[in-house]
Amino acid sequence: MGLLLKYKRIVKYLIAGSAGAFTNLVFLYIFTEFIGLWYLISTSLAFVIAFCVSFFLQKFWTFRDGNSEIIYKQMAAYFSVALANLGLNGLLMYFLVDGFGIWYMLAQLITSGSIAIESYWVYKKFIFNRDEQNIVD
Repeated sequence: MGLLLKYKRIVKYLIAGSAGAFTNLVFLYIFTEFIGLWYLISTSLAFVIAFCVSFFLQKFWTFRDGNSEIIYKQMAAYFSVALANLGLNGLLMYFLVDGFGIWYMLAQLITSGSIAIESYWVYKKFIFNRDEQNIVD
């Protein structure tokens, strides 16, 4: 039963992450194409909205962390991980594409998968850490 709960959380993590990525793309398109904002402003606004969607889905749905007393601390930590991952993405892409000559699209898939695994572990162990015995999924 514990193994089933572990996989359920991973599936939720992937769904929530995909929802965040989808939100980012949708708002980038809306802000740029319909509202007429410059794409660099659009991407920044879309990132903020997607960050909020992703954070709240991960906190309350994926990791079922209802503790609102530390939400600002968790949000700051989550944002720090997002910024670190942005830098890590660039480094890994450079390493894979320029260092190993891997096609950039394949390199991005490898990089995204690696970052998703790293992020899941960080979120579970440090940001949304709860007593495992109290989890009811």
